[in-house]
Amino acid sequence: MTAPASRASEPPMVHVVGAGLAGLSAAVRLAEQGNPVILYEAAGQAGGRCRSYGDPVLGCRIDNGNHLLLSGNRSAVAYLDLLGARDQLHAAPDAAFPFLDLRTGERWTVRPNMGPVPWWPLVPSRRVPGTTAIDYAGARRLAFAGRGQSVAEVLPPGILFDRFWEPLVIAALNAVPAQASARLLWHALRESFARGGRYCRPMIARHGLSEAFVEPALAYLRGRGVPIRFNHRLRALTVSGRTITALHFGGQDQLLGQGERVVLAVPPAQLRRLLPDLPLPEDRAVILNAHFRLPDAIAPPGAPRFLGLLGGTAHWLFVRGDIASITISAADQLGLADEAEDTLLPVLWGEVRTALGLADQPFRAARLIRERRATFDQSPAGEALRPDAGIGLANLALAGDFTRTGLPATIEGAIRSGERAAALLQRDGPGSH
Repeated sequence: MTAPASRASEPPMVHVVGAGLAGLSAAVRLAEQGNPVILYEAAGQAGGRCRSYGDPVLGCRIDNGNHLLLSGNRSAVAYLDLLGARDQLHAAPDAAFPFLDLRTGERWTVRPNMGPVPWWPLVPSRRVPGTTAIDYAGARRLAFAGRGQSVAEVLPPGILFDRFWEPLVIAALNAVPAQASARLLWHALRESFARGGRYCRPMIARHGLSEAFVEPALAYLRGRGVPIRFNHRLRALTVSGRTITALHFGGQDQLLGQGERVVLAVPPAQLRRLLPDLPLPEDRAVILNAHFRLPDAIAPPGAPRFLGLLGGTAHWLFVRGDIASITISAADQLGLADEAEDTLLPVLWGEVRTALGLADQPFRAARLIRERRATFDQSPAGEALRPDAGIGLANLALAGDFTRTGLPATIEGAIRSGERAAALLQRDGPGSH
């Protein structure tokens, strides 16, 4: 048994379990406020679903998934500012979203204007080809969507739906429009596109997700004396009344002293084992990511490129240096989650060659990553099951992009959930919620 560590002369210890972005965000905010913190992580490294690693097949570092942020992601930006890591993101100077229809070869770029008054649909060169300005007014329906409505039930079919809304929904909610929550999409839009181009400039990690979001956080925490305990998987909790009194990490148990608090920032699958009576959304929505080593560097160092793809298998293409990365979201709903690698990679490589104008040649090296628990179920039914940060245990707060942040399962949602967990413990203190 590990003895309680808190003393009467200092704030009580906070035990943060999980070093994904939600846990890192909570730990950083708690440490910023002067709370003693211990951070635990089941794996041998931090970052969870948002990290970089050295891949022996490709011979370089890659991200385990592709992530596009927007300048309106206020929690992510504030987190990076606190860590002194804002320069690790490449921010586009304008709000510009390029697309390619793989069936026809047609290319276009959606360009929202920078100010809050959305006049850009009036300009043909800024909008989706084949659409009219009046088509964009339908987006207002999302603001009045019912809790049980999907995007497909709210937005009218047509060219704009096929060429803009559908790829946006699949990317943001990891679900096809017929299953994606319309209210959840609106919550994301009102912080970005609905506020004008200044809030939806694309931002991509310059070098990698770990370099931007993980390593600076670990350095920040270590600089404040926060112990970080890797390979500590939480197996069980001891709960007495409304208070957690012990954390059980297999062979090592951590007793909690008077006033000590806990942030659980673990995925729903693990949280379900720890708190079996807590209703939770399923977290088995699948994303596939394929990484290809290119013959030559395409994107300048530190300035990644991205491209939305229609009419093929892939949805988004990201290029950083000589690595092209493909994303297939909602892979389970599209029947691609278990597609054989030797079948899928040649198809995706063909789409990469078309998108980048490469010669007809085989790829040098490739890696396919199946993220089988990429996001929680972002349907109306799944959205209704998201728990709040506070669930009735006096010294516990939950963090994770599956909690009730109002946002989709994104980097922004994960970081904001950590902020909220830290704020809940700071505001209420032990025993008051």
